Amino acid sequence: MLSQKSEHIRTMKSIAVFCASSLGNDPAYAEMAYRLGSTLAENGIRVVYGGAQIGLMGKVADGALNAGGEVIGVLPKFMSSREIAHEQLTELIMVESMQERKLRMHELSDGVITLPGGFGTFEELFEMVTWGQLGLHKKPIGILNFKGYYNHLIAMVQHMANEGLLKQRNADMLLVHDSVEELLIIMKNYSHPEPIVKMKRGEA
Repeated sequence: MLSQKSEHIRTMKSIAVFCASSLGNDPAYAEMAYRLGSTLAENGIRVVYGGAQIGLMGKVADGALNAGGEVIGVLPKFMSSREIAHEQLTELIMVESMQERKLRMHELSDGVITLPGGFGTFEELFEMVTWGQLGLHKKPIGILNFKGYYNHLIAMVQHMANEGLLKQRNADMLLVHDSVEELLIIMKNYSHPEPIVKMKRGEA
């Protein structure tokens, strides 16, 4: 999907990262997650993520922290025994529910980057893009398509648009690249589409 560009370069001081609490079968996933964290830190961008020290989540945090960056974790209390909290974070915020976790991450961030992940990652991504579609925020939503992990998802989203069940302008809200640096450039140049107002039958 193509990004929408404007002359205005947005400032992103904080990015929410959605990703797996597992490492995956290929060590390259962990290396990629660590590099994302370090790249964000080197660019002066604070990382907001799920708060765990395990999986790709932990690697993102480690990369940012080891590069001298700030990392805020948001972890539901009931998951503290499953997703063991990272002990070196700049700040760890404990919340009551998954919904509150997403809301706090949204409030603390200027944009979103999604790495490879499972059901939870998909759910977080699509809730954020749905909020954007409804005009509840205008933040850039990036997908780091490492190793073509999201190729099938991207094709499905385009299929939805081709079938007329999703507006192309909303499909294009998903900003996709396989390079961290290029994805950040696309996100900084993103211009959010105005929400479509659906009229009732008979209205002009």
